[in-house]
Amino acid sequence: MARTFLRLTVWLGLLLFIAGLFVSTTMLVIGIILVFIAVGTAASPQGVLRNDQVIDTWSALIEKANGKGAEVLASTESSLRESKVPALMVLKKSIAPSMIKGIGGKNRDFLIITDKQSNKLEPYQVFLNSRDYGENLDVSWYLTYRPTIWQVIGSLFWSSGFVPKSLGDLDIFDQQDLRAYVTNAHKCMEKAVVKIMTDAGQDPSKVNWKSKGFLGVS
Repeated sequence: MARTFLRLTVWLGLLLFIAGLFVSTTMLVIGIILVFIAVGTAASPQGVLRNDQVIDTWSALIEKANGKGAEVLASTESSLRESKVPALMVLKKSIAPSMIKGIGGKNRDFLIITDKQSNKLEPYQVFLNSRDYGENLDVSWYLTYRPTIWQVIGSLFWSSGFVPKSLGDLDIFDQQDLRAYVTNAHKCMEKAVVKIMTDAGQDPSKVNWKSKGFLGVS
């Protein structure tokens, strides 16, 4: 429904833009604004992660483990690279929940994973975070759906085939690849968390390792 509304907004903006070329500058400007609003709503800046983009998530609170956040992310990144998954891009970035909050300094460091092997999987990024929470350590990851700006523009003009909008838009092989890609990221972070807990004399078996979302990996 939201995608249909955005697509209609783009077409209305284009019609006003074209009409504005012959009628008035005001109409032309309104058309441009509508197109930018639609595209901007469907996409988001690279340094922003919106709640509506999250489609699967996992988290755990490790007691008495504050100060170990950097170690968890470093160990997770090392395991990801050792897994030798082809076309896997891993980078660290400061992320905010919105542009305004980012400007205000509300940022957290994430490890971001992207599967670059196809345009169908590229929008599905995994964001991993590990941060102190009092004397404890809060570890989490988020599977997100974040199409690139060009994919957003394409999907607003064409109803299907340009970029997947749901798991059902992926063929069976792409679904296999997506599940393997997310599970691999989950296992790499799990390995890092298990080490931290074991070193602290804690029992990792008490952690609920199943994610909450449409994949439900464990």
